[in-house]
Amino acid sequence: MTTPLPEPKNAQPFLPYGRQVIEDDDIAAVTAALQSDFLTTGPLVEKFEAALATAVRAEQVVVCSNGTAALYIAAKALGIHPGSKVIVPSLTFLATASAPHLAGADIVFADVDPETGLMRAEDLENALQRTGDADALFNVHLNGQCGAVEAIHEIARRHGLKIVDDGCHALGTSYRLGGAEKLVGENALSDMTVFSFHPVKTVTMGEGGAVTVNDGRLAEALRLHRNHGMTRDAEEFETVEDAFERTGHPNPWYYELVEPGFNWRATDIQCALGLTQLAKLTRFSARRRALAAAYDSLLAPLKPALKPVAHTDCLPTLHLYPVLIDFAACGQTRAEVMARLRDEGIGTQVHYYPVHRQRYYADRYGLTDLPGADDYYRRVLSLPFYASMVLSDVARVVETLRRVLHL
Repeated sequence: MTTPLPEPKNAQPFLPYGRQVIEDDDIAAVTAALQSDFLTTGPLVEKFEAALATAVRAEQVVVCSNGTAALYIAAKALGIHPGSKVIVPSLTFLATASAPHLAGADIVFADVDPETGLMRAEDLENALQRTGDADALFNVHLNGQCGAVEAIHEIARRHGLKIVDDGCHALGTSYRLGGAEKLVGENALSDMTVFSFHPVKTVTMGEGGAVTVNDGRLAEALRLHRNHGMTRDAEEFETVEDAFERTGHPNPWYYELVEPGFNWRATDIQCALGLTQLAKLTRFSARRRALAAAYDSLLAPLKPALKPVAHTDCLPTLHLYPVLIDFAACGQTRAEVMARLRDEGIGTQVHYYPVHRQRYYADRYGLTDLPGADDYYRRVLSLPFYASMVLSDVARVVETLRRVLHL
């Protein structure tokens, strides 16, 4: 059951930290999909894959049920198995670590820049020194920003690491490489990129995920692990006596299990929504950039007690708008500030509790000393940020923050 938004104590509408933007064409597209011959995997799946490939300049896209599934099938496609080691920055959602871990890997947590939450080159080097070697790196473009992707790529390749970019926050973000603009998802410096289409992301499918890839072999592995680990490709059949009739033609009913897996398929219903949403990416990105610029300007007088997360050298389409607050200097705890903002109709959230501190991983690996992640987490708070906000909403959030924090 959906939890209703709380009623603020004032007369103004509640502003959640994030929300979807659904318009009439989105509703019409989903309705048409419901009235079609296909509800699960049908023609809209391939159509969405093609549209996303064009949008991020990737050679191939494999769409799936959600971002966590995308991370998991990416790990499986790379051959991650028990005994593998995967490096993950600690400032991320659980799934970045748990997906490769469920594929069998031990997770090695890396520290991050306390001002951006992003893994730095030195953080990767330190993680490699601690673990000795590793098989892959799942690098996170936190909040929609890229970090030192070129330096990280050089270190990872020197150590023989495969690179999966967790771009779940960063659809529409670009960075400079050798004087050229590169998009997150283009895989200029990675083997694969993972996206999420959860409702609070820039583009939504309700739930949905995708992996972009430029290697045909990896793409086929992604499709295998998306669909139970089974194949209908006759060229891959090994149980010949059951797979083929006397003429040598494959039996039309036959499929073969390569490796036990899960159903991570996306539906035509999801992809119908994804197609109309993806067509609005340019508009949604521009709106998010305008809102971020308004926040930057209006929050400037509140420094140093409150400041936006530091900007990196990229052109982001931000998924979140986080700020760093010296709660002790303001004489309040973060929970107290969040409760007072909520009473004023302002929703906030914390992104994220460092994954290395989660009980499961701390019990398994011990509590790694990652001071950058701990410092960022201690101060961070995500403010309302979504494409249907207007500039007066931003002004209201900033003025309410100023009053609540007594700045």
